[in-house]
Amino acid sequence: MDLDALYPPIEPYGTGELIVGDGNRIYWEQSGNPDGKPVVFLHGGPGSGTSPWQRRFFDPEVYRIVLFDQRGCGRSTPHVSDPAADLRFNTTWHLVADMELLRRNLGISAWQVFGGSWGSALALAYAQTHPDAVTELVLRGIFTLRRHELEWFYEGGASAIFPDLWEDYLAQIPVLERNRLIQAYHRRLSDPDPAVHVPAAIAWTRWEASTVTLRPDAAQIASTTEAEHATAFARIENHYFLHGGWMREGQLIEDVDVIRHIPAVIVQGRHDVCTPMMTAWDLHRAWPEAEFVVVDDAGHSASEPGNAAALRAATDGFRP
Repeated sequence: MDLDALYPPIEPYGTGELIVGDGNRIYWEQSGNPDGKPVVFLHGGPGSGTSPWQRRFFDPEVYRIVLFDQRGCGRSTPHVSDPAADLRFNTTWHLVADMELLRRNLGISAWQVFGGSWGSALALAYAQTHPDAVTELVLRGIFTLRRHELEWFYEGGASAIFPDLWEDYLAQIPVLERNRLIQAYHRRLSDPDPAVHVPAAIAWTRWEASTVTLRPDAAQIASTTEAEHATAFARIENHYFLHGGWMREGQLIEDVDVIRHIPAVIVQGRHDVCTPMMTAWDLHRAWPEAEFVVVDDAGHSASEPGNAAALRAATDGFRP
C-alpha cells in the first residue's frame, strides 16, 4: 500500500465494546481530537473489519475519528469464522441500528459518514434512515447490491478482464453448479467442516483481493487470505449478497431524495473492476448535487495513491 497521501499514523485515545444485542458485541475506537468534528469510518466487505491505516484519511487535529468493526468480523464478537456463528442477526438494517446505537452511546449529535465499497452502501442506507444524524457523506467505490452489480463480479462478468484469476474462483464449484455461483459458494461456506468451508473462503477472498488494485498487492492478498479472516469475510459477504442486502432492487439510488440536502463527495476509480463505475455514474445522475470525482489512475482500493489523495481532499474540504 502507498499511503503517502494520507496523514501520519496515530493511535486511538479510547477503545471499547458495545453490546448491540442478539449476542453481538462490536469493537469501536476513537482517535484524533476528542473535541473535534465527529466522523465515522465504515469498512468494506461486509466482513473486512477495520485497520489502523484507515484512521489516516482524517486530519487528527480537527476530527474526532470513530472506527468500528461491524458484526461478526475484525475484533467484534462472536467472530463468523466460528462454524457455530449465527448470521441471522447480521443484516444491513442490524448494522444501521448498530451505528445509531454507537452514535448515541458516544454522545455524538451528528457525524460525517465515510464509507467505501460495501461501506458506501451502508453509508447510504444509514443516511437515508437517519438523515438528521449525518453532516456530510464521503463515498468511494460505489456499491448498492443491485443484481447486475453482483452478477458482474461474482457470476462471471469480470472474468473477461481476469480470466486467469477467475479459474481459481471457479475451480471450487462443480460444473453443474456454475450457473448460480453465489448460491453454490453459500453451500460450501455454510458447511461446518473446515475441509469444505476454508478452501472455499480462501478462493472467494483471493478473487476479490487480487482484483481490487490496478497492480496486484502480494502482501494484501496474503493477509486477507489467512484462513480465519477469509472465512469470516467470505461468509458475511456471501450472506449479504445472497439476500441482496435485504433491500429492494435499486433502493439506495432510488431513495436519494431523502439525502439530497446532505453535502457529499463521491470518489470513483476509473478502472475499478470490483465495483465498476456504472454504479457510481447511476448515483451521480440521480444525485448531481454531490461532488463527483473520477480518479483516472486507480482501481477499487482506497489505498491506491489516486483514491487516497482524493479521499483525503474530500475530508479536508469538510474540515471546520
